[in-house]
Amino acid sequence: MSESSLKERLGNAVKDAMRSKDRERLGTLRMAQAAVKQIEVDERRELNDDDVLKVLDKMIKQRRDAAAQYDEAGRSELADKERAEMAVLEEFMPAPLTDEELDGLIRDAISSTGAQGMQDMGRVMGELKPKVVGRVDMGQLSQKVRAVLAG
Repeated sequence: MSESSLKERLGNAVKDAMRSKDRERLGTLRMAQAAVKQIEVDERRELNDDDVLKVLDKMIKQRRDAAAQYDEAGRSELADKERAEMAVLEEFMPAPLTDEELDGLIRDAISSTGAQGMQDMGRVMGELKPKVVGRVDMGQLSQKVRAVLAG
């Protein structure tokens, strides 16, 4: 990332939220820190920025899904809470890819894997996933790749 690691930025954000007495933000940040720490303890290793990005990406996806379910159930106050948590987590994610950047990456992945059709989708996605983690919704990426491979 930049001069400090993602874990350090997360820790600093927790301290800032504590100082400003922002309880909702603090709760979300502590939840993210706990998720990172849990994986470190379970796997007995220090997570790098890419690993932390994957954790945050998963948490954002969970909140997006929960918000959609709460909206369907007519529980807008709970959906708003999930969206607020999502906004806090998204602050730590890299800038999203533009459609042009994404299309270029898909073309490169297809040419580098020699993909011919839908049977090669797994190889193309495997090539793309490490390059786009946290920068694009995997469902949207999958749809785009499927459309290009289908011809």
